[in-house]
Amino acid sequence: MTDQDTVVSQEKFDEMIKELENLKTVRRTEIAENLEYARSLGDLSENAEYQEARELQAATEERIRKLEELVKRAKIVTDGKKKDVVGFSSTVTIKKEGSGDAHEYTIVGSEEADMRIHKLSHVSPLGAALMGKKKGDVFTFETPNGKQTYMVEKVA
Repeated sequence: MTDQDTVVSQEKFDEMIKELENLKTVRRTEIAENLEYARSLGDLSENAEYQEARELQAATEERIRKLEELVKRAKIVTDGKKKDVVGFSSTVTIKKEGSGDAHEYTIVGSEEADMRIHKLSHVSPLGAALMGKKKGDVFTFETPNGKQTYMVEKVA
């Protein structure tokens, strides 16, 4: 795996393919229709609908380019992980040193990371520190507030 690879699950890869197909077919058609309608309104230099449609077209084309690049570089990681070692797609429970609060995270690729639903990127400071750890391991990682120490309580 190279730095250029985008690590994703099969689910995320399928989601990106579906979005890409939708943008290339349905969305492009809708935008083309909007542009044609806006052109029919007359003077393009003062036509707000036309300008808006062109901006939407540019944003959509940029998203298509980004998705095509992500799909091209995607490295799909399957659930071939060791059950007792933190790796890609592991669900891990950790507890901060000196605190009774436990936190559970699933380790995912950076394209899937979403802290609101406890999906942690494997390249984030915490995610990288967790990789390869086992139940009972104590580890430290750097945060903006200084070093933090945690213990791995569970790996699934």
